[in-house]
Amino acid sequence: MADIPSTGHVGEAGAHRFAMRGEGIGERSAAFVAFARDQVEAGRKVVALYPAWHSADAERAVNFARGAMRTDHIAGIGVDLSPLALSLVADQLAYLAPYLPPGMVAALCDELPRHLLAGAWLRTVSGLTTIPTSMRQHMGSYAPSVSFLAYCAPTHQVGRMRASDVSRTLPFRPVQPVQLLCSTPDPGITGVFDDHLPQAIQPVATRTLPAQPLGPLYWGTAKYVEFVALSAHPQALAYAASSIRAASCSWCGEPMSARTCPFCSATAARTPARQSGPRPSGGQGPPAAPGSSGGAAEPLRGGADRPPGAHGAAGSPGASGRTDTSSPGGTAGPVQAPPPVEGGRVPGPPPPPSTDRPQGPPFAGRAPRPDAPRSYSR
Repeated sequence: MADIPSTGHVGEAGAHRFAMRGEGIGERSAAFVAFARDQVEAGRKVVALYPAWHSADAERAVNFARGAMRTDHIAGIGVDLSPLALSLVADQLAYLAPYLPPGMVAALCDELPRHLLAGAWLRTVSGLTTIPTSMRQHMGSYAPSVSFLAYCAPTHQVGRMRASDVSRTLPFRPVQPVQLLCSTPDPGITGVFDDHLPQAIQPVATRTLPAQPLGPLYWGTAKYVEFVALSAHPQALAYAASSIRAASCSWCGEPMSARTCPFCSATAARTPARQSGPRPSGGQGPPAAPGSSGGAAEPLRGGADRPPGAHGAAGSPGASGRTDTSSPGGTAGPVQAPPPVEGGRVPGPPPPPSTDRPQGPPFAGRAPRPDAPRSYSR
C-alpha cells in the first residue's frame, strides 16, 4: 500500500499494488477498499503491507475498510524496510499465500527480512532519518572521499565504507547461491558500489532494476545505490516458513507468532499448535511443516506407555508392596495360582493392619539432616 512497483522476481505471482494517489484520503483509499470488499465477500482474508515509515494513509485505509465492512478479516502490517526490499518481500508473500493460512502469511512479514541482506550505498547520511546514525557519521558526510553502507535487513545499522572491511563487516550472508538486486536513480555513481559490494557478496546473478519512487524519501538523498541480496536456493522460502514458531489465536484461531493477533488484535493467552503425528524413534524425523512449532511432545515421566487412569504398570509393585494384576479398563490381568489347601480350607486374605497401635514419631531412631545450602554459582 504505497508507490512501490514490483521487482518481478517471482514472475506473475506478484502482490496487488495500491499507489495511494489522489486528492483526498477517500480517493486514495477507494481502490484498496473495493479490493478488500471483493476478497472478504469471496471468503478470503487480506494481509495489507505498507511501509512503517510512510504509513499514515495506509493505516487510515485499512481502518476504514475494517469499519465499513465490520470485519476483522483485514490485517494491516507495517514493515520497516527500504522500498526495494519491501517490494521483494511483498512479492514473496504473494507467492506463498496460496499454500499457507493467512496467519502464517502475516507472520512471515517479520521472518522473511531476516533471510535477506538489504541496504544501500550512500554518499551522505545527513538526511537519513529511518536508520539511527551518530553525530560522527553526520560530520563525516561532509568529507569528499567518505561514503557509507546502510543496512535495513536483517538489522538496522550504518557504517563507513572501507574497501578492506566490506566483506568482514557484512551483518548477514544469505545461503548460496545468492542473487543481487540493485537500483539507483543516478547510474553514474555506481562505480564505488560495483567495485566492492558484489565482490564481498559473490552473487551468481545480478539484476539492475528501475529506481523506486520512494527511495529518496527513505534514504534521505538522491545519491544512493539500493540493493537486496537473497538466496536463490530452491528451499529458501520453505525454510523461512518452517522456522516460524506459530500458535493459534485464542479468539479467531489464526496462526500467529506475534504477541497481538494481526487480524482480531487479541492479546489473550494463545494455544500452542500441536504436532500432528509422532516422530519415529531413532534418527531425525521429517522436516517440520510450515506453521508447526518444530518440537516433539516430551514423553511422560514414570511410564510413558501407561494408559490414562492406570495406577501402576502391570507387574510392578504397588503402594502396598503387592503386585497389581488389574488393568484400568476392567480387563483381567495375569492370574496367579492359588495357594495350596491346608486342612481342607483355603486361607483367606491377610487381615488388615491394626489401627489401634500408637504410631511412632517420624524419623524414629535417626536425627533429621539439615538441608544443604543452595548456591547459584557455576
